[in-house]
Amino acid sequence: MDRDRIETVGLRWLRRLVIAAFLLVTVFPFYYMLVLSVRPIERLLLDPGSLVVGLGELTFDTYAEVVRAVDDGGQGFLTLMRNSGLVAVTATLLTLAVAIPGAYAVARLRFFGRRQVDFLFLAVYLFPSIVIAIPLFVVFTRAGLRGSLLGLVLVYISQTLPVSVYMLRNYFETIPVSLEESAAIDGAGRLGIIRRVSLPLAAPSIMAVALYAFMIAWNEFLFALLFLVDKPHRWTVSLGLAQLSDGVEVPKTVLMAGSVLLTLPIVILFFASERLLTEGLTSGAEKG
Repeated sequence: MDRDRIETVGLRWLRRLVIAAFLLVTVFPFYYMLVLSVRPIERLLLDPGSLVVGLGELTFDTYAEVVRAVDDGGQGFLTLMRNSGLVAVTATLLTLAVAIPGAYAVARLRFFGRRQVDFLFLAVYLFPSIVIAIPLFVVFTRAGLRGSLLGLVLVYISQTLPVSVYMLRNYFETIPVSLEESAAIDGAGRLGIIRRVSLPLAAPSIMAVALYAFMIAWNEFLFALLFLVDKPHRWTVSLGLAQLSDGVEVPKTVLMAGSVLLTLPIVILFFASERLLTEGLTSGAEKG
């Protein structure tokens, strides 16, 4: 074998080893969490390092306890997941409803201060969340929105909207202007151009932004704790999981079952939209 062949084969196997290592580091924690969630606590105490669950010891009682209502002796995660789902879906839809026309306007329209818009949007992320948490807490308390899911949705929109506009603006700029001009010649108005031309072409990027907004709203903890701490019936699933982790009397198998329920919706959404998500994340990288 010549040197070029050796380097090609070596790099090919090195790439496979690197991918396998990253896959192991990524998948193993979730796999071990899943294993712990379906093992009886007695078996876990006897053999905590086991990575295989026998069919004889497989149990889903932990999941039943997690989703069962608190009045029935459970952890009430079904209510918490409903609250999180309502907040995450509403925040995602409202973010897209504002970000899509806003990003299109920045990409296509000419107005004073257009060049400074990107900086102003991304400047939000120059400050830690805790810096804006206290002012938001005061404002929402005076407005009577503290302790409500609507107030939490508005807070999440303020977190997801700037980067959503930035991501979508980059993609809208890659869409050839000639396509929109052709639609205008055929008699389409501005809204018709957006609906029939721009939105179908921007579907991958919109999907990526939607998944990003959903993940932020589903997993966020700080603002949920700050705004809902005195309203346990309105807690999100991240608050419920934190309560489980702080409870000494809660078995770790139940804690792992709650962690699986917190993680599973994001994993399912990611794999269901993996192709569109990959296209959306790489869209706008090149302009042409």
